[in-house]
Amino acid sequence: MSPRVTKLESGISVVTDRMPHLETASLGIWVAAGSRHETPSENGISHLLEHMAFKGTARRSARQIAEEIEAVGGDLNASTGFEATGYYARVLGNDVPLAFDILTDILTAPAFDPDELAREQNVIVQEIGAANDAPEDLIFELFQKRAFPDQPLGRPILGTPQTVRAQSPATLRAYMASHYRGSRMVVAAAGAADHDRIVEDVTRRLGPIAGGGNSAATPARYSGGLEIGVRDLEQAHIVLGLEGRSYHAPDFFAVQIFGNILGGGSSSRLFQEVREKRGLCYSIYAFHAAYSDTGTFGVYAGSDPADSGELLDVVIAELAAAAEKADGVEIDRAKAMMKVSLLMALESSGARADQIARQILVYGRPVPLEELVRRIDAVSVEDVRAAGRALIASGRPTFAGLGPRAGIESAARIAENLGRAA
Repeated sequence: MSPRVTKLESGISVVTDRMPHLETASLGIWVAAGSRHETPSENGISHLLEHMAFKGTARRSARQIAEEIEAVGGDLNASTGFEATGYYARVLGNDVPLAFDILTDILTAPAFDPDELAREQNVIVQEIGAANDAPEDLIFELFQKRAFPDQPLGRPILGTPQTVRAQSPATLRAYMASHYRGSRMVVAAAGAADHDRIVEDVTRRLGPIAGGGNSAATPARYSGGLEIGVRDLEQAHIVLGLEGRSYHAPDFFAVQIFGNILGGGSSSRLFQEVREKRGLCYSIYAFHAAYSDTGTFGVYAGSDPADSGELLDVVIAELAAAAEKADGVEIDRAKAMMKVSLLMALESSGARADQIARQILVYGRPVPLEELVRRIDAVSVEDVRAAGRALIASGRPTFAGLGPRAGIESAARIAENLGRAA
């Protein structure tokens, strides 16, 4: 399989990957506009816009949108992140024209009916409430807020009840006019999809969308520090992190591998030492979230408040040990896991469409899987150790804790030691 790419005069990129063994197709429109592109008063508008796109157009009601796609057994969905928003569908190959007609309709002629908007604002306020009631979600909001304070990357993607309710049809249209521009959009499809037909449809149906526009994200400024939320919970939820790497960093893959050996699976150092050997928690893992100009690297765990101090001591010790003593066996195991994850995208049209769309947004081209595998294989043991040492040496750890005061505060004091040691 080899993706085909066409760039139109409007700046829109069309990328497809035909998968002959599939009878279905996944297609979508991805826009390089997410919560990072919002002003403080707009916080949550990207996510609200994603919801409102399905609430009716000039020629379809919300119900008609749902009924038309489900009449052919398909489905529609969307997602909003810090740096991009995606609208996508999955249908049988013969129904790609219908799916694309609906997708382009919701982005070129949204109704933004005031009554629908009021209802959806209420729905999102409920969604915000649900997130605040879920410690596993809220802890990452606290972490992001402290890592990137007073800037778009540190604000919640969902927004706040106040900012969500403050939006109007006029603010939604203004945001779309500024950010939903051709040069920021990718149309991607995988599976039983015909590239030339899709290019033809994009040219015809997305013609009104021009290039240009002001969509530059505010540069990120990683800060670090402590963010503590005291709650009467059974567990203490903690995230300890450091500034990570952008997608474009030379050591991006080395950091990915380092995170995998530290806490990427049941054979990882943290899972074995913290859960299997000491029984200090049920859930623990490492993560590396990359963005266009920065990233975050860290460890999440939920534990009994009485065990949180010991747990964090072990996490810091394992972090340092991995940076000095990561060996070839565990690095090879991490590489194998990464390569299998990449190759699994070939088994799903949805995963493949999302993969090639995001590669266009990040790198400006679909990256061949063979190239990604070569870059992973090229990472040496010393590369991984050096990446770990560089993460620790950068200092300024970010600690977020949520739970009973005693357990959280003792863990926070230990987290501060990591910064002093670095």
